[in-house]
Amino acid sequence: MGSIGEQSKPHAVCIPYPAQGHINPMQKLAKLLHYKGFHVTFVHTEYNHKRLLNSRGPHALDGLPDFRFAAIPDGLPPSNSAESTQDIPSLCESTSRTCLQPFRELLLKLNEQSRTSDVPPVSCVVSDGAMSFTTKVAEELGIPEVLFWTTSACGFLGYTQYPHLVEKGLTPLTDIGAT
Repeated sequence: MGSIGEQSKPHAVCIPYPAQGHINPMQKLAKLLHYKGFHVTFVHTEYNHKRLLNSRGPHALDGLPDFRFAAIPDGLPPSNSAESTQDIPSLCESTSRTCLQPFRELLLKLNEQSRTSDVPPVSCVVSDGAMSFTTKVAEELGIPEVLFWTTSACGFLGYTQYPHLVEKGLTPLTDIGAT
């Protein structure tokens, strides 16, 4: 059975959308949570998990006792090339359609492990805003969740200005070469 100190730690499960521009900010947030005393489980897709191990070595994701990595399938067929990039529209459709059950199973497994190990039960989910299937699982299991939008400051500013650009007729862009 786990020690009382470990069991009383909050346990955040962080799950980014499986693209570099989403993984990097989520990993920075996960590191901050860990620094503040959280036990962290960082969830990759199996595809990205394998890519990291191939590029950085078999022990690259061993982590610390209270910062661990886990992987769930993304629902896409395996790629023959370790260097290939996944098709983003296919990945978006696949994660929203197939990741709910593997994510549910992961949270249930982590909570089961908390009964017999030093891993505390999951106390919150920090999910990328593009991985909204996690909301249903967190709600089912009674786990608080935060959706983290990983956009850059420049991207966020663009999103806030979009309605003004539409209002002024500057977007959506039209093909000016067709005239």
